[in-house]
Amino acid sequence: MAFQYQASRPFVGETELRYVTEVMQSGWLSSHGPYVRRFEAEFAAYTGSAHGVACSSGTAALVLALRALGVGHGDEVLVPEFTFVATAWAVTYVGATPVFVDCLDDLTLDTAQAEQRITTRTKVIIPVHAHGRRCDMDAVMRLAFDYNLRVVEDHAEAHGVPVVGDIACFSLYANKIITSGEGGVCVTDDTRLAGQMAHLRGMAIGPEHDFVHKKLAYNYRMTSLQAAVALGQLERIDTFLAERADIAEYYDKNLAGLDGITLMPPRDVLWMYDLLARDRDGLRAHLTAAGVETRPFFQPMSRQPMYFSPSWTGLNAATLARDGLCLPTYNGMTRQAQDFIIDKVRRFLGG
Repeated sequence: MAFQYQASRPFVGETELRYVTEVMQSGWLSSHGPYVRRFEAEFAAYTGSAHGVACSSGTAALVLALRALGVGHGDEVLVPEFTFVATAWAVTYVGATPVFVDCLDDLTLDTAQAEQRITTRTKVIIPVHAHGRRCDMDAVMRLAFDYNLRVVEDHAEAHGVPVVGDIACFSLYANKIITSGEGGVCVTDDTRLAGQMAHLRGMAIGPEHDFVHKKLAYNYRMTSLQAAVALGQLERIDTFLAERADIAEYYDKNLAGLDGITLMPPRDVLWMYDLLARDRDGLRAHLTAAGVETRPFFQPMSRQPMYFSPSWTGLNAATLARDGLCLPTYNGMTRQAQDFIIDKVRRFLGG
């Protein structure tokens, strides 16, 4: 159905249109030309990193990071139960085994349990800054030091959260804080890792361009058209983050104390406004009938068919998945839209 208020929508303007027009007129539509390099440099600078490597998706970014770190068959990677399935798939794609770790009430990795899952085969830990909440990176980095692990941060939902791991991976999908429609980017301070990721995303073509490819690689390049959109978005990211913080504050103020819902812990940045509802499915149906689109929480990785484990029912991630939903959240959201959504929630709850 067509929703009056979508769960998410991209917010693009004249700057993105101007940059895309410049790319179209230049003739550099593929990954060549200045826009991809410019976006990489400016995004890396924004995150305080030395290098940026743009690519075709957030999933591709995770795959490139793991491959650059030498992760492969026989290795294990710690992955949160609460995440989008692409985080686990990236581990599977490179031939390694994802080892799942439950989440805390704020949706982030339970680092105490993570330590219990470490074995001699563990090579990488992937903390996910779920729904814009920063994982306890001090604890993650202590684990990495104590057990000689590498850290790949999943920032798909957390543009603006500080970067501290070996590599940080961002998604630029249409529902993210900034977007290029489809796209992703890795940042790192390590020159060798950056070079390896750039080499792998471009089909491992050597400097001689002699069509001799010395390793299995990928066509994970970002186009100049995507980079033009991403660059226009990046120039407004601080404004976007401030607007989203205001959206979260207004939802909090008007939904606090209502019987039947529980507000989630504060966020470092707002990706989607999340809450827990006693009758989650009933509330979703009520909002759908009113033209308001919502999103359920991610299902635990151990519930996914390819990773199924009967123990998933005892997970905190499973309880949160049962009760959790996200209300519409997007750049450019009006107060009128929020008031309409809040009113529908309150009516359902009798508040």
